Amino acid sequence: MSKGKNLIDPIDGAFEAVARSMVQPATRTTLYNNVIGQEMARQPATPKQLLLDLGIEVQKDIDGIEMGVLENGIPFLTQNGLAKIAGTARSVIYDIATEWSEHFNDPVIGKDRISFIKEYLFKNGYQEPQLFIATGKDGSTHYAYPDIVCMAILEYFAFESKSKNKVAIDNYRKLATYGLQKYIYDSLNYTPPDKWKYHHDRVSLLKDSAPSGYFIVFSEVSGLIVDLINANLSVNSKTIPDISVGIAWAEYWKANNLSQTYGDRVQYAHNYPDYYPQSLSNPQPAKAYPDAALPTFRKWFRETYLPTKFPAYILKKAHVLSGGRDEAERIANLYQPKLITEE
Repeated sequence: MSKGKNLIDPIDGAFEAVARSMVQPATRTTLYNNVIGQEMARQPATPKQLLLDLGIEVQKDIDGIEMGVLENGIPFLTQNGLAKIAGTARSVIYDIATEWSEHFNDPVIGKDRISFIKEYLFKNGYQEPQLFIATGKDGSTHYAYPDIVCMAILEYFAFESKSKNKVAIDNYRKLATYGLQKYIYDSLNYTPPDKWKYHHDRVSLLKDSAPSGYFIVFSEVSGLIVDLINANLSVNSKTIPDISVGIAWAEYWKANNLSQTYGDRVQYAHNYPDYYPQSLSNPQPAKAYPDAALPTFRKWFRETYLPTKFPAYILKKAHVLSGGRDEAERIANLYQPKLITEE
């Protein structure tokens, strides 16, 4: 038992520290339908794991438990951290992640550990072919396990594994009451940032930037951006929807030779807020379009971009939505559900 006691001591201390400030317990866990990565130390990622443009907001070792929060606010444990709270070896967590990817398409049968974890996660909306997702930090690839995955694995070791695991049982009981998300947030002193800041700052900066008689794409797609933010997509320096719309509209404009109908586009100075990496090249040359073309743009945006091009764009962003692919499809369905395609 001494080994189990040593494993659980760190989380005991962390819980005592954060519990003092707890007003009321959080829900057991937040549902995520996308794989979040975690650092696997020197172990390689499983095959076909892609590095995402989703960074790590904060990552620390709290009393021996490695944890962090991704840029979209999703909390995670590293492989070492998950192994510690589950009372098992890091190599076992790696084996589970490998088994998951290798048997993802197999049916749920029996009571083996992958069947249990799959049934748990599928029931809670998590249906990704990896238990972690790779992300970049300081030039290195990191892997993080989201809270929903951690709770599934913890519950398995607490109640389903053949050998009773006191560490997993004790930690599961604590986290089931407190909430793993709240535990990680409180341990890291993390407060989710204002999700509207990026958009509001761009609205302020680009206000009246178009020459008189012309419109800019950003102003015309603000409603779409608001929908994305309300869906908890991190619309920031890495997710700029108006670029996708602008590229598609420019192609349509040129393909249909609309300059002959409405007049030429004009260049204006586009700027990003100074905390955007893109601001290093401020001002960027961008195109403003004649106001006479506004009805055509709005018709194209409503009838062409949203139903045929936006779904592919938003589905590619599913990994950074808290609701994953289900949430991405829900957003696309707002505009035309029957035409959702993944290109």
